[in-house]
Amino acid sequence: ENRTSASEFVLLGLTSDPHLQSLLFFVFSVIYFITLFENTVIMIVIIIDVHLHSPMYYFLFNLALTDICYATTIVPYMLVNFLVKQKTIDFSACIIQMSFILLLAGSEIFMLSAMAYDRYIAICKPLRYQEVMNKLACSQLVVGAWAMGVLHSIINTMPILNVHFCKYTEIKHFSCELPLLLTAACGRTFLNKLVLLSSAVIFGSSSFLLILISYIYIISTVLKIQSAKGRHKAFSTCSSHLIVVALLYTTALYQYTKPSSVSSLIPDQLFSIQYSILTPMLNPIIYSLKNNDVKIAL
Repeated sequence: ENRTSASEFVLLGLTSDPHLQSLLFFVFSVIYFITLFENTVIMIVIIIDVHLHSPMYYFLFNLALTDICYATTIVPYMLVNFLVKQKTIDFSACIIQMSFILLLAGSEIFMLSAMAYDRYIAICKPLRYQEVMNKLACSQLVVGAWAMGVLHSIINTMPILNVHFCKYTEIKHFSCELPLLLTAACGRTFLNKLVLLSSAVIFGSSSFLLILISYIYIISTVLKIQSAKGRHKAFSTCSSHLIVVALLYTTALYQYTKPSSVSSLIPDQLFSIQYSILTPMLNPIIYSLKNNDVKIAL
């Protein structure tokens, strides 16, 4: 009976303490509301204010949309689990949630690469900026980012459909993230882990390499600017983007590339909370506080 394929999983969540669950329900409800409110406001302001109708804010609009979708994929089900005793999720719902997490994570990292390329053109080739970053080019970069997310999701979702799970499967997490699903599997998962590691390294490193190359050129150009005020202005347009990149990459890449032998429950959950729940909330704050145009528009 234990070898019967699972039709549902048990999400153990963050804690089994009822009092702590009530507190966490309130905390994450507030975080989710703030995330939706901030990102929606950013999107509305970018649409309404004509001064923000430029490639930089077009990418920011799409980043805000990605963050709303990312948080909505994870938090609502997490909140429901804080209130119910039976913390089960259907196999199909779990796989769908996992595939959306992979899609949105892949889209977000390539959206950040597109934003880095935009800053490179703006600072290193300012006279050609309007020509290079035209509407068609911006649309192609955004569609490309979403397409890479879809590809990343398909590559990892298809193999897991053949993985065997026992009838009663506990996932020591608050969402159906792929590394935790593979850890909970009863059957062989070597191929799945190899695909996950390879895709995380290829997609993550290629995106990061694009960002790194862009900033190498940006820094070399900025250092040639004679006035300190000019250098400060150039760096200020990039600092918010660098903070967002650091927040996402330092935890997400570690989570998806680390060996299963070094897995630890509390750090895994903290890292997941940071990149999947806190980062979508912090992104609009970072861009608003570091960007005078956005502050004036707000």
